[in-house]
Amino acid sequence: MTVSLGEVQAAAERIAGRVRRTPVIEVAPGLTFKLELLQHTGSFKPRGAFNRLLTAKENGELTGQGIVAASGGNAGLAAAYAARELGVPARIFVPVTAPAPKVAKLRTLEADVVQVGNEYAEAYQAAVEARDESGALLLHAYDQPEVVAGQGTIGLELLEQAGRFDTVLVAVGGGGLIAGIATAIGDKARVIGVEPELAPALNRAIEAGQPVDGSVGGVAADSLGARRLGDLAFAAVQRYAVPSLLVGEDAIVAARRELWHDHHLAVEHGAAVAYAALASRIYEPAAGERVVVVICGANTDPATLS
Repeated sequence: MTVSLGEVQAAAERIAGRVRRTPVIEVAPGLTFKLELLQHTGSFKPRGAFNRLLTAKENGELTGQGIVAASGGNAGLAAAYAARELGVPARIFVPVTAPAPKVAKLRTLEADVVQVGNEYAEAYQAAVEARDESGALLLHAYDQPEVVAGQGTIGLELLEQAGRFDTVLVAVGGGGLIAGIATAIGDKARVIGVEPELAPALNRAIEAGQPVDGSVGGVAADSLGARRLGDLAFAAVQRYAVPSLLVGEDAIVAARRELWHDHHLAVEHGAAVAYAALASRIYEPAAGERVVVVICGANTDPATLS
């Protein structure tokens, strides 16, 4: 199964007015940031959540049972926000290890929050069981066509906002974001995935020739902690020859600190991963290469930024 450019374009029309058209800024010659941390709920995730829920509403799939979702935090926030905006009940399953700021925000969005397990995979299993018992609509964090198409609207915006560019660096967890962006712009620019060394779902899939399960950990695991790359992401990665770069814990922490001190951007560790590839010189642009970095999430404790 793959997601088409047409589905991404349809998603852009469907969610227009529901999500923010986030800005781009040129921070240095040849380097542009796409500031998706300024999206509703502090990450790119509402794009996919709205597209999933609005599509389900169009198709008559939304019932009085509302929605269920599982998340390390950001996808749950997006699901709860979209559900509240559409007047739909939401039950969100998150690991007990989810950061306190994200859990607190979930509760302010009127969601029923259930903490279970230590990883996203355990929370997801609980969400599936709740779906089976209640008949609620399941909103997957990254591996549903409507979700991927919604995230791909970032790529469409980049084509309109950023002028000419050669390369886009994107953080990868389960792969919904990179799948969507690659679908939107993969024929026009190079898309590169960047992952924590301790949560390399894309890297493992490329090496194995298919998505495989693996352990996850590290400072970015709350947002990039998928054990397994999504099938839709793997299809997009194969189609657009998306490579994976791995960055270490120290590089992620240093990049997050640099984004704060040099650019006044308060981001979570997962959102610093793509920039870490540049800051640590894991990725070195060629002379004259124009690079875009997607800065994808802001849900962090500001006290930890110093």
